Amino acid sequence: MARLFNAVIFLIVVTLCYGFNGDSFELECPDECDCHYFRINWVTDCSESNLTEVPYDELSLSVYVLDLNGNNITSLGPFPHDIKMRRLQIANNRLSRVERESFKGLEYLIDVDLSGNQITFVDPEAFLDSRGLLHVELQDNPLNITEGPFLMSGTLQYLDVSNCNISKINGQFFDNITSLTTLDLSNNPLYNLDDGVFDVLTSLKSLNLNDCHLKSLSEDIFSALVNLKYLELAGNHLTETNWPEVLGKLGRLEYLNLRKSGITSLSEDSFSNCTNLVSLILADNELRDLDVAATLGNSVNHLELLDLSNCHIKGPISGEAFANATRLKSLYLSGNPLFAPDLQEALAPLPKLEKLFLSKCGLRNLPDNFNVFENLLELDISHNPLVNVFTRLLAPLGKLEYLNMGYSNLSFIGPETFSHMTAMKHLVLSGNDLLSLEAGLFGNLTQLTTLELEFCGLKRALNANAFFKNLTYMDLRKIKLGGNPLFIPPSGPLFPKQLSQVVVLDLSNCNISELNPDAFKNNENITDLNLAGNKLKSEDGSLAFLEILNHLENINLSNNNLTTIDPQLFVNNPKLHQLNLIGNPFTCDCKIAEMWDWANMIKGDLNVLVGAKSAERDIIVKGNKKKKNLHCRYSEIRNITITANKSVPGRRPFTKPREISYANRTWAKYVRESGCEPVVKILRPVALVRNKFGERNEYYFSMSALILCAIAFTLGAATVVMTWRFFQRKNLSNFDAVTHIKQR
Repeated sequence: MARLFNAVIFLIVVTLCYGFNGDSFELECPDECDCHYFRINWVTDCSESNLTEVPYDELSLSVYVLDLNGNNITSLGPFPHDIKMRRLQIANNRLSRVERESFKGLEYLIDVDLSGNQITFVDPEAFLDSRGLLHVELQDNPLNITEGPFLMSGTLQYLDVSNCNISKINGQFFDNITSLTTLDLSNNPLYNLDDGVFDVLTSLKSLNLNDCHLKSLSEDIFSALVNLKYLELAGNHLTETNWPEVLGKLGRLEYLNLRKSGITSLSEDSFSNCTNLVSLILADNELRDLDVAATLGNSVNHLELLDLSNCHIKGPISGEAFANATRLKSLYLSGNPLFAPDLQEALAPLPKLEKLFLSKCGLRNLPDNFNVFENLLELDISHNPLVNVFTRLLAPLGKLEYLNMGYSNLSFIGPETFSHMTAMKHLVLSGNDLLSLEAGLFGNLTQLTTLELEFCGLKRALNANAFFKNLTYMDLRKIKLGGNPLFIPPSGPLFPKQLSQVVVLDLSNCNISELNPDAFKNNENITDLNLAGNKLKSEDGSLAFLEILNHLENINLSNNNLTTIDPQLFVNNPKLHQLNLIGNPFTCDCKIAEMWDWANMIKGDLNVLVGAKSAERDIIVKGNKKKKNLHCRYSEIRNITITANKSVPGRRPFTKPREISYANRTWAKYVRESGCEPVVKILRPVALVRNKFGERNEYYFSMSALILCAIAFTLGAATVVMTWRFFQRKNLSNFDAVTHIKQR
């Protein structure tokens, strides 16, 4: 019996694992939609399908995510009874009202995205039945806010009503959503906020009031928000605000963003009570006369990030500017007119500095005291009219890992410039009209991992002379050469042998019309290749360079001139798991279906084809509203009546006759309606089951259902056997007892 029991348990486990493989439990799917599993959850993707109404009667009751984004739906009716939908996405439609009847009975609903519609009315009781509701997105709707509570939900934690034309928030607005931890009110013309409007939100941790045209803030506006950690007030007109009082009760505040808020001056005690402040952003304010030392005071002892970018501080930064902020790790001074001597004195008390950004500061020279920055890891001196005196000044930065010298009008970089920066990992020289590179320029950068030379006017790819001749740069894995008008040789390798370890290569927008088969002969380790925005065509041998890239995992061929593509091109790329073909003028033919089957059956994952179905970023809170799909075009506009294509294995059949009248189709829709026979002979189990049983029945049995039946039968048989053995043993025991008595 132990063996039988173990066998049954094994069969159950196998069935459950098999049942959730994304193919076996094929659930209901509307004709206009693409359905698939995301992990173990059934996703119904009806986005951008020209729907005018929700296909209620075709939905599976077990749908986890329903994506209706980008359609023409004007109203919502009630969903089927007992539907277990967790996430509803219906952004960018034409809804005008959110009624309770539409969401009645949606007990499992957790997230709802109604953004980008024309909604003016929201019933406060709309989500009353959704007792586990956590996230509501209503941004980008012209809401008409009336008096009284906005919504009723005791569990709601995330509410986004940004850009909703809200001009006033009444005193009862948040009364029935007091569990909010994240609130986004940005981009609403609020102008003013009444006292006490946030008093019930004592659990609030994050508040976004960016770009709300606020002209003032009352002194007690945030007094009840004792748990607030993140406050965004950027893009307002808060010139006359009494900051010591407004921020006085926010003792737990860690992040404060006042970017571009019309602030022209700050008192010495502005942040005196913000003793836990870690990040302070004051960028893009006209703080011409800012006394940095007085403003920071003695209270910002925990400050690690300070952003003063583009504040147009006209006076020299004093030597005491950062004396009380010795814990600073990240300092942003870009966009302020600075002089090297003043900067040298001001930065002296910051030995812990790890990131220093001095872009667009008009610097012609750099401070002489870089030797004090023993921990400096990142330095941005881009967009400055620098002269070639870097060797002596930057040499002390032994730990420097990131250096950005991009767009600094450099036409020549001496061969000794980087000779002492042996810890360098990421070097950016993009945007300089270099034309060519000096011999030995990158020779000593033996730990370099990323090299960016985009838009440098380079005619040739990196040549061997820029590196040491007999040294392979083992750590150099990423090179970006996009935007250079490269000349591609008709034969031979494009890069030298020193770069044999490169795995990520960007050659986008390089005016490439063809690549010879040996172009990457010295770079056979490439895993990620970006060829987007070039002029590659669907000609014989045009993609022959792929044959030697056996380690290729990702390739971007988007926005080229490909009209057809064959999966046989990738036969030598067994590790390929992402192929981007979006933006090519593909013709709708059976090659599209072959590529689809290759991804779905051979690679085992449609996500290999970027744009074939919804990605994770499309079905999460704040996800993409208008995703990019793979499209093809019929050779001519035509009307074709197609009956349900049940005879084609591996294709989901239509339940109604179809008429095609669109020149452009997504790959998902074309493959389903094309009737192209799969060229892959190893079909999915669900397809085999459908062929055997579908033609004789109006419904389809899944393989998992059959296996479950087998399990039920096995368990029944096991129960009978165990019961029989139990009675047999009982009778045997009684017989032994009687025999024993007789013997006595």
